[in-house]
Amino acid sequence: MRSVGVEEELLLVHARSGEPLALAGAVLAAADRSAEQRPRGDGAPGHAFEKELQKEQLEFATRPVKEMGELADEITRCRAEAGRHAVSAGAVVAALATSPLPARPSLNPGRRYAWLGEQFGLTAQEQLTCGCHVHVSVESDEEGVAVLDRIRPWLSVLTAMSANSPFWQGQDSRYASYRSRVWNRLPSAGPTPVFGSADRYHHQVRAMLDTGVLRDEAMIYFDARLSATYPTVEVRVADVCLEASTPALLAALVRALVETAARAWRGGDPPSRVGTDLLRLAAWQAGRSGLDGPLLHPETMREAPAAEVVQALYAHVREALAESGDDERVREGIAGLLERGNGARIQRGLLRTQGSLTSVVTECARITSDSRA
Repeated sequence: MRSVGVEEELLLVHARSGEPLALAGAVLAAADRSAEQRPRGDGAPGHAFEKELQKEQLEFATRPVKEMGELADEITRCRAEAGRHAVSAGAVVAALATSPLPARPSLNPGRRYAWLGEQFGLTAQEQLTCGCHVHVSVESDEEGVAVLDRIRPWLSVLTAMSANSPFWQGQDSRYASYRSRVWNRLPSAGPTPVFGSADRYHHQVRAMLDTGVLRDEAMIYFDARLSATYPTVEVRVADVCLEASTPALLAALVRALVETAARAWRGGDPPSRVGTDLLRLAAWQAGRSGLDGPLLHPETMREAPAAEVVQALYAHVREALAESGDDERVREGIAGLLERGNGARIQRGLLRTQGSLTSVVTECARITSDSRA
């Protein structure tokens, strides 16, 4: 069974005002102190947290695991630990993909971040966005690229399911995932063509780096890519999700997508040749609608109700879900998500009932700290 890991980026906010706080350094220092105080021999000498582009965010990565229940527990544990370190530094964490309140982000120190700020200017300075990345193990680069070629049409559905960024700089963006629109301002972000082989994939990456527009391979911001660090396919289209159960659901679906695509490749089935222009439209529609409007159906590239499209994704990967033991978890997870809505729907509902974006942030911080996968 393929191993799976999740990376999540969280906002650091003031417990009462909900305003983003540039306290990543202090939170990481608290995490360092906590790691140093652990007894030796507990098997976890370090911690899971890292800085991100902006001082107002914190990133964590789970361990690679094979059981989805274990992954769900790991996500919950990391969120809880992030919350404890944040409180010790004078903040709380909120699983929000953008700040609902006006923000003036501040880049973290370091040569790489300074280069990003200089190269991409306002695009980098405004890039206070929090995503969820899912890593799934692959046997080789050749298998990994075959997977990338075959999962392309389905990635926008994951954006719609995870959408959790309706507000931007104090106003409703009219999008469910405005993070996806802000992120796609970066020149290497977005859908990719069919590569056909690992050699062609690596040639494309080298050609992009040789332009000088990008500093290193980590700036290849494809919707899905081969990890430069691990033997995995990394799917990068999701918002960080408000409730901890949703990234576990996405991870199960992504693993099933990877397995389904790998089997199709081994069986000689060619990938869909849908163009990147249509995939960009599908991604835009997913960011606009989330689960509350039409999506482009991956098999037809025509509008269809969101619930129908999500169920089509489930049907596409159901055999792989059944064999991994994830079918019931995913079926129930999808039903619950369609009923209660994604983070975007919940945030807008909170604004209607509580009347202020400050209340939206503080309630979402409470949900982040209280949620169970």
